[in-house]
Amino acid sequence: MYFARFTTMALATFAALAIVPSSLLAADDEGWIALFNGEDLSGWTYHLNDDDATADDVWYVKDGVLACRGRPIGYIRTEKDYTNYQLKLEWRFDPEKGPGNSGVLLRVIGQDKVWPKSIEAQLHSRNAGDFWNIDMFQMTVDPDRTDGRRTVKLHETNEKPLGQWNQYLITVDGGEVTLEVNGLVQNSASDCAEVPGKIALQSEGAEIHFRNIMLKPLD
Repeated sequence: MYFARFTTMALATFAALAIVPSSLLAADDEGWIALFNGEDLSGWTYHLNDDDATADDVWYVKDGVLACRGRPIGYIRTEKDYTNYQLKLEWRFDPEKGPGNSGVLLRVIGQDKVWPKSIEAQLHSRNAGDFWNIDMFQMTVDPDRTDGRRTVKLHETNEKPLGQWNQYLITVDGGEVTLEVNGLVQNSASDCAEVPGKIALQSEGAEIHFRNIMLKPLD
């Protein structure tokens, strides 16, 4: 009985928050520019592991929210390169469809493939704040928290319940990369290759929603 009430409340909250226009939440943030305009994928391109699929098969926009169906596997990425910046965005998973996986790829370089050379800021449920090193990207992380390509976050998960919006604040500045989840610094890396690269959002098997994708250049 309690679970049913909780689920109903979560779904109601999920539906209500979906209609908040993204522009209202970021209009007064001086120095920030919108990477997502709340209407379409202008400024973005895509790569999928299915040559017959298009971006429209995976990504759609509704009420200012950028939604990813999760299949086929792949990503959208910015058309432009960025080197030093702060990136903030909000994400959530659909409580009706359950937890899932995705990630934010930073300083994406080289050819489009699954997955491209980059630093991944993890979005897998309960693991936001982890790093994944993709294709041997140059970076130095805490060896005590690293197993193979993964560097686990500093603290226990501080993600919000399914259906509620979480926020990443990611700082990519010179050789330093810092991941902040809902106001808490969860990870940092040093000696990262300072190269211009794309920013990408993964389609990785689960429906996930994004909004307020904003960037502040630090160059």
